[in-house]
Amino acid sequence: MKPDAMLRSDIVAELNFDPVITATDVGVIVKDGVVTLTGHPRSHAEKHAIERAVQRVRGVKALAIEMQVKLPSGHERTDADIALAAERALEWNVLVPDDKIRPMVEKGWITLNGEVEWEYQGRAAEVAVRGLLGVTGVTNRVIVKPKFTPADVEERIREALDRQADRETRQIQVLVNGGDVTLKGKVHSWAERKAAQGAAWSAPGVANVVNNLLVEG
Repeated sequence: MKPDAMLRSDIVAELNFDPVITATDVGVIVKDGVVTLTGHPRSHAEKHAIERAVQRVRGVKALAIEMQVKLPSGHERTDADIALAAERALEWNVLVPDDKIRPMVEKGWITLNGEVEWEYQGRAAEVAVRGLLGVTGVTNRVIVKPKFTPADVEERIREALDRQADRETRQIQVLVNGGDVTLKGKVHSWAERKAAQGAAWSAPGVANVVNNLLVEG
């Protein structure tokens, strides 16, 4: 296990490396691989960047967040202003479905409510409002309710594979988890492998395709 002093040094170096972060605003305490972060980031976007940076460092076993956003003078906004900005940010984001997510703001903290068909849409909404001026935090309560069941998605992929692939496709295993599709099995050529991946992407609601197909000689 990496010594605590070395781990802390690596974390501080990673924080200094990220241009989004003002490392002087962050306190780093390490004990037995457990990292506690203290301080007052100047925005919610910076707080999120700090958390992500620490998670990238090898040897971090657990992370405790004791940071609170402290907006610089002149960056404060009323809840009404933030709510309006959040509504417009969601409206202008092409990954967020229209009129599906409602932002609520209290003391600068945005809570997102609503229902979407795919998880990536909820994540996109959070990203859209995270960097708005005056935001002190974001709670994402968006519920994912897929329009298609995994069986529906698999059937549509199978149909597309039968149309696009050159040979028998029943050796291909299709695993569907929400908007994520994983392809497993063997194919006879790189062209067939590419066709299978294209067929998976063509199914409605697919947000990510992991192609683990092996090409036989």
